[in-house]
Amino acid sequence: MIRKKHKILIANRGEIAVRIIQACVKLGLDFVCVHTEVDKHSRHCSLARELGKGKSLYAISSYLDANEMFAVADASGATAIHPGYGFFAEDYRFARRAVQRKRKLVFIGPSWQVIRELGDKINTKRLARRLGIPTVPGSDRPMHDEIEAEELAKNLFAFQKEQGIANPVVLVKASAGGGGMGIEEVDDFDKFRTVLRSIRNYAKRQFRDDGVLIEQRIFDFNHLEVQIVADRSGKHIVHYGTRNCSIQSTGRQKRLEVAPGFTPQQISYAFDAQKVMADITEYSLRMAREVGYDNVGTWEWIVSPTGEPFLMEVNTRIQVENGVSAAIARRRNVKKVDIIAEQIRLGLGEPLGYTQKDVSFEGVGIEYRIIAEDPHNGFAPWVGTIEKFAWEQKLWADVYTHVPLHTTYEIPTEYDPNLALAIIWGADLEQAKQRGITFLEQLQLEGRNASGEPLRSNVEYLKEMTANILLF
Repeated sequence: MIRKKHKILIANRGEIAVRIIQACVKLGLDFVCVHTEVDKHSRHCSLARELGKGKSLYAISSYLDANEMFAVADASGATAIHPGYGFFAEDYRFARRAVQRKRKLVFIGPSWQVIRELGDKINTKRLARRLGIPTVPGSDRPMHDEIEAEELAKNLFAFQKEQGIANPVVLVKASAGGGGMGIEEVDDFDKFRTVLRSIRNYAKRQFRDDGVLIEQRIFDFNHLEVQIVADRSGKHIVHYGTRNCSIQSTGRQKRLEVAPGFTPQQISYAFDAQKVMADITEYSLRMAREVGYDNVGTWEWIVSPTGEPFLMEVNTRIQVENGVSAAIARRRNVKKVDIIAEQIRLGLGEPLGYTQKDVSFEGVGIEYRIIAEDPHNGFAPWVGTIEKFAWEQKLWADVYTHVPLHTTYEIPTEYDPNLALAIIWGADLEQAKQRGITFLEQLQLEGRNASGEPLRSNVEYLKEMTANILLF
């Protein structure tokens, strides 16, 4: 339990708001929730009314209005704020404002200084290289000199040839860009100068900065993550293992996650998979110790088909898939690990209270993201009303959803059409997959749109992709 009494403002929506409510109740903490007009029927609202004390639910116009969030904090008497994921979760300015305003709030997440330091991808890459941690080959600073950029590109093409890559590709990226803007692939060095000038001109027009980054394009990679947990001292840091997030939509949005990241006991890989997982875990911890990381966070990695890991980025927040890591984690004197509860406890200043020796791992976890979308039409979102949503309760399955289970629910078009997370545990990979298929086959999900057409979801896609879990 928490030594000092706190009230947590949950500055988010959907299933993460539901899970934060449940974690607060578990820790004996008061909480307050917010909602927009279109979210008033969300389950996080009904849970707030049911489990909260006093006025525990406030209407707001937007989850992205910082002033509204702080006004609710003041009106409700909140002493801490949990941003969930998305929205303000990795906004160091918001975190800094929370802790520096006249009526200070504890920000449940890393310190704003850590968020700022690791939120800058170029800075993260430089830090990693200084610590001897592998990153995607290429520049770690914006390049403005054309001759220097050409020389680096030539070296990257040669490096890929040495790796046995038949058709090497180099990426030219506007360093001031984001969200996929200002990026082109070059598959022939003779074309490099033309593409470089095109991107520099684009970047100057769009961002008033013609700096570019030059990187190797990694093909056919697996996307692995390492879950880190630390207390406010920045000295007591543990990991909760690896997970594999390689099954994604065409837009690189995760759809199915598995923990651990590889299963060399059941699947044969073309490299030492156990060593890769050990290496990326140690690299992640090395960087976390260097910056004095002080809450939960995720180190994201690319692993090439030959088993070479490259650090991609650091997510300084709780992630959607934290539950699949918790599913396989065991800890002395704790029946079931709850990483969100740990995040809150540690964020409020409690000591870690255990070491890596107290953490062990058992079995395989699968997380399914159940979404109203059409995988056969570019994963286009489906708009309509959920009429029935039910599943069989199993000891090996946890389901988190903001969808009301005993009434119809109109999916808000303002947000992604995520419906639920289902986390399945099995003693080994085969059992986890069998149980996953069983769960999906027994899941009841029905609805119609305004034209009377039946609901489209990714359930069949998830069943199909279960066969490919952890294959490389």
